[in-house]
Amino acid sequence: MDEGALVTRALAGDQQAFAALVEAYQVPVYNLSYRMLGNAAEAEDAAQEAFVRAYLQLKTYDPAKRFSSWLFSIAAHYCIDQLRRRRFSWSTLESLTGRDSQDHGALDPEDRALNNEEGRELQRALMLLPENYRLVLILRYWQDLSYEEIMAVTRISESALKTRLHRAREMLAEKMRGGRATPAMTQGLVQAVNRKEEGDGVLSKC
Repeated sequence: MDEGALVTRALAGDQQAFAALVEAYQVPVYNLSYRMLGNAAEAEDAAQEAFVRAYLQLKTYDPAKRFSSWLFSIAAHYCIDQLRRRRFSWSTLESLTGRDSQDHGALDPEDRALNNEEGRELQRALMLLPENYRLVLILRYWQDLSYEEIMAVTRISESALKTRLHRAREMLAEKMRGGRATPAMTQGLVQAVNRKEEGDGVLSKC
């Protein structure tokens, strides 16, 4: 898929070209939103809003950069805004328990993966992290973005990113040990993260 050509066509008014971009990225954007918000219905709304904003802001896209990084940035910042708005609402408590995410007919692999014990426990632990720490984990280990791409999304320096990732990994392991995760679950997460840092894929099964 030639993203640059599709963006050029979309800017010229070709709606089919933008539809192709939506089709290519609707699942990754939804998955990012779901990991951030912990709620299937809100994740669908967030993904839709991200594409609407991307379409309206298309003229600001820099073709020298990856379209996915630009799009993830829009989705991530929208999710963070939503989290801040609901911070003191009852819906936050519902998200922490994971009730809503089990009730909604979801888009695809993320929801099915969360139907197992490890997935539910991991999502619970993720939702307990501050959103800025949660975001860098999701972008690095689920969306497989490079440090450079994450820096573009989060607008922080490389040293700050590495520090935040290191602390986020520690916090996630602590939350899992403090919850219902078994030692095997926690160890499996640590091993998966280490494999990722060594260049061996993404966290796609939890």
